Amino acid sequence: MPQVQTRTELIVTQGESPKRLDHFLVNREPYLSRTVLQRLILGGHITVGGRAVRPSHKIKPGDRIVLTVPRPEPIEIKPEAISLDILYEDESILVLNKQAGLVVHPAPGHWSGTLVNALLYHLKERSGSLSSIGGKERPGLVHRLDKDTTGVMVVAKNDQAHAALAGQFTRHSITRMYEAVVWGKPTRRHGVIELAIGRDIKERKKFSTRTARPKESATVYEVVEPFGKTAARVNLFPKTGRTHQLRVHLSAIGCPIVGDPVYGGKRPSSIGEMTIPRVMLHAKVLGFVHPVSQKEIQFSAPLPSDMEEVVKGLRELAQETGGGTGKATPRHP
Repeated sequence: MPQVQTRTELIVTQGESPKRLDHFLVNREPYLSRTVLQRLILGGHITVGGRAVRPSHKIKPGDRIVLTVPRPEPIEIKPEAISLDILYEDESILVLNKQAGLVVHPAPGHWSGTLVNALLYHLKERSGSLSSIGGKERPGLVHRLDKDTTGVMVVAKNDQAHAALAGQFTRHSITRMYEAVVWGKPTRRHGVIELAIGRDIKERKKFSTRTARPKESATVYEVVEPFGKTAARVNLFPKTGRTHQLRVHLSAIGCPIVGDPVYGGKRPSSIGEMTIPRVMLHAKVLGFVHPVSQKEIQFSAPLPSDMEEVVKGLRELAQETGGGTGKATPRHP
């Protein structure tokens, strides 16, 4: 049997209504999908009262559930010659402008063609390395951007740099500014969205306010350019770093990001004759204290061409319909 990575014991509390074991666990262990949980149950890695059961087993108050997650089989991540837009690099860190469509790290369905594959190739050519704190599948990664999100990322080249940068992200002392194009227009030019979010209780791949484990999250926003009542360009300043935070927060105030298939609802997938290619979200600015020099440094990346085209299309549409744009002077909180 593979070496056990984690072992969790749960006692079903009084007042808990009888339900299937897999249904019970999917809310208690939000980072494991129902499919994975069922596979673990059938493999004997999850027991109730010391015995193996079926996923459909009905649990009852007082039941003792032991869940063991085997260590995944190690995978070999191969260096791949994928173009990178590197903004800065020294012996400790690498800062890049991530392109759209690039998955950050290997995972089921994306074992190759990722940013990690590209980084390994880039550093192999220079006899360099990445930090090991993130594990074999995520070397060097201190934070991440979604596949279709573009913009500035920092990568750690050694464990000392990784620990220092991770501490800054944990303390929320990192300077971050995103730019997004959203449907509709927030009612105020400037505001703060404060909503506790977590994995959705029904749709496990989504995050929302309907969650069993809410985590406080806050996003400051400012409207930069409204396109009538149809859409707007906004700057976003996340004060916390929850998964999908910006996408969930904007959707919650009725202004989902243009091109978002998950949180956008039944919104248009095109503007006139122009198809919206992806989620219109760009990590424009990233600032932090250098882990070695201890100096504050900041990097920025211009709006990618596909977002420029969407902005241009919305601007023309607003002018044609008499909505106007009314650009605002950005005010950084």
